[in-house]
Amino acid sequence: MAAPLVLVVLVAVTVRAALYRSSLAAFISERVEVASPLNAWKRVVEGLALLDLGVSPYSGAIFHETPLIIYLFHFLIEYAELVFMVTDVLTAVALYLAIQDFNKVVFKKQKLLIELDKYAPDVAELIRTPMEMHYIPLKVALFYLLNPYTVMSCVAKSTCAINNAVIAFFILAAIKGSAFLSAVFLALATYQSLYPLTLFAPALLYLLQRQFIPIKLKSKSFWLYTMQYAALYLCSLVVIICLSFFLLNSWDFIPSVYGFILSVPDLTPNIGLFWYFFAEMFEHFSLFFVCVFQINVFFYTIPLAIKLKEHPVFFMFVQIAIISIFKSYPTVGDIALYMAFLPVWTHLYRFLRNIFILSCVLIVCSLLFPVLWHLWIYAGSANSNFYYAITLTFNIGQILLISDYFYAFLRREYYLTHGLHLTRQDGTEAMLVLK
Repeated sequence: MAAPLVLVVLVAVTVRAALYRSSLAAFISERVEVASPLNAWKRVVEGLALLDLGVSPYSGAIFHETPLIIYLFHFLIEYAELVFMVTDVLTAVALYLAIQDFNKVVFKKQKLLIELDKYAPDVAELIRTPMEMHYIPLKVALFYLLNPYTVMSCVAKSTCAINNAVIAFFILAAIKGSAFLSAVFLALATYQSLYPLTLFAPALLYLLQRQFIPIKLKSKSFWLYTMQYAALYLCSLVVIICLSFFLLNSWDFIPSVYGFILSVPDLTPNIGLFWYFFAEMFEHFSLFFVCVFQINVFFYTIPLAIKLKEHPVFFMFVQIAIISIFKSYPTVGDIALYMAFLPVWTHLYRFLRNIFILSCVLIVCSLLFPVLWHLWIYAGSANSNFYYAITLTFNIGQILLISDYFYAFLRREYYLTHGLHLTRQDGTEAMLVLK
């Protein structure tokens, strides 16, 4: 499997290197779908210029990245293109290794459940085989490296690529069963963009399963392990934040980064749901609705944790998708991360209801983004309503896609235990309806 992965990496690096040398690089870097006020490369360059002049990069309203990012590029600015290419490759390799280990765990669990007669007798066609799972890690790496969203994010030098790399290493550490490393990488991901805080729950559930600790609120071992993991996470986060303070000798970065993410003061158009709504909002209502919009990312964590406590990796996939849809400044790079996981759930395709229509919606919307932007900003023959309409359609498409996968996952799990051929009490065929 190493040779195909190396080939995929070489193709991905070649594509990126060619685009860096083309005239498209400048065009892509200016696209609002690819770069946001949080992660745009030109803002990083602005912050670096202020730092070189001895001025705090957070003294104005331009730079909103974290101190570790600006100090990273303070030393590597000459090799920025190489840094972003290597970051994408490392992300793909981390996902490859993570899914490779996850597949082994899935196969062992499936074998154990078969031996214990936990599955219905007529579900042989739903059982996953080693052959069908063999190429999934490679497909995941392929889906990430050659996804146009990832390529554009890399070419635009959006720091979203670095956030994705940190989350990928967090997933790898969690699936490998390393509580310490997963806590460190989760703290780093939270430090970078705040929203990965919600990934604490699926990581904890997976690690509890690895330690064979029952997920019961009355269990002492459950609470002890939860407290230990939470302490590791919080201590790591405190250390990273304190390191940022010592680098800058100032706490200015907290309101400039986290205050900016939460209060959404910059209403530059993007592929998110915030900008248009708050541009039309009366000022005295904005605080309430900012809170309502921000709660969306965190609101689903507890119900999903209850429903998917036995399936934490699928829970992690859904939660990453929710973050990429409902965060305040999303870009296509965020979407690329959860889309890389789609090959992991190929066994759900037979239960998906609208996959073709939703795929077409997402592709068409992606193509229409630059068209409607041009009509609005340059041609003057459209307005912001047109651009927001396609943004809304794109996000609805994503929500329906994740809902479809969630439905398919629950449906398959039900069939595994109750059988494919369901019957009513009178012996007639029954239809499964999930409510």
